[in-house]
Amino acid sequence: MLWLLRKSLNIGRSALRLFRLPKPKQRKHNKSYKYFDLARNKMAQAKTLNEKELRKVLNYIALRKHAPRNRAMLLVTHWSGMRVGEVAALRIGDVLAADGSIKDEVRLSAEQTKGDKSRTVFLPEKLRKELGSYISLIKTSDPSKPLFKTQKRDGFSANTLTQHFHYLYKRAGVYGASSHSGRRTFITALANKGVGVRVLMALAGHRNISTTQAYIDLNDGMKRRAVELI
Repeated sequence: MLWLLRKSLNIGRSALRLFRLPKPKQRKHNKSYKYFDLARNKMAQAKTLNEKELRKVLNYIALRKHAPRNRAMLLVTHWSGMRVGEVAALRIGDVLAADGSIKDEVRLSAEQTKGDKSRTVFLPEKLRKELGSYISLIKTSDPSKPLFKTQKRDGFSANTLTQHFHYLYKRAGVYGASSHSGRRTFITALANKGVGVRVLMALAGHRNISTTQAYIDLNDGMKRRAVELI
């Protein structure tokens, strides 16, 4: 169409640019834990999962390729509250002790965390069992190797793992969930059980209480228990 216009008006390429419409401004956002809610026309936080929804995703994973790896990665976010970038940065030596046992604390370096600040992540017993089962299936115990490998490269990047989680949730039929859902579910579940916000802040590696409070997804169960304290 532009070629016919140029030919009929006998104008050059530089002049033709005057007829081009400007590109529309695109809505930018690079936060993996948010998605655009068309119904409300605003950015919404990642969905927190209940036990039934988490089981639904795990059941989907169990029937697909790389099930042990995908299950372990997902549960690391739900049962320890690690960020997706931290999960991608994990090395075998971060979780596997010299005697072959699974550590109960993971010490993340500043390079592995957000904000260039090292932190310690505590692993509950049920997560240690999951990681032990997973590590027993992989072919190497080299502490310098990535804990979670991809099929085509040594390890995930934060971006590729973000996309991987997105498709796992979507294909399992849990919509509104993202790579940040495990972390939000972890914090909300502990808050629901009465864990204080200062402890939650420390477990999440936040610097401000207000950040932690924004992660807690209030629900009717929490409110019912609250009024029973009167």
